[in-house]
Amino acid sequence: MTESEFNDLVDTTLENIEYQLDDAESDLDYENSGGVLTVICENRSQIIFTRQAPVLQLWVATRSGGFHFDYKDGGWVRDSDGESLADFLQSAFRDQANETFSFDFS
Repeated sequence: MTESEFNDLVDTTLENIEYQLDDAESDLDYENSGGVLTVICENRSQIIFTRQAPVLQLWVATRSGGFHFDYKDGGWVRDSDGESLADFLQSAFRDQANETFSFDFS
C-alpha cells in the first residue's frame, strides 16, 4: 500500500467516525486537525486517533491505553490480537462515553 492510499483510508475512516459521533445522544465534541481526531467525552476523557504513515498504522489512545491498527484484508485490525477497529471502538465508546455505536469501516 502506498502512503497516499493509506492516507485516503485513514481519512475515510475518520470521516466515518465523525458521522457516527454527529448522531450521538450525549454531548460528544470532536476536533479533526492535522490528521489527528480528538473526541472529548462528557466526562472530559478523550479518545485520540492519529495516523502513523511511516508504519502504515492508525493509532488510537483511550484512557485504558494506546492501540495500533493495521489495514488488512479490507479492514482495520489491532496488531496485537486481530480485534477489528469497529469492535474495539464499540467497547471504548461504551466504557468512556456511555454511548453505543455501530461502526462499519468496510
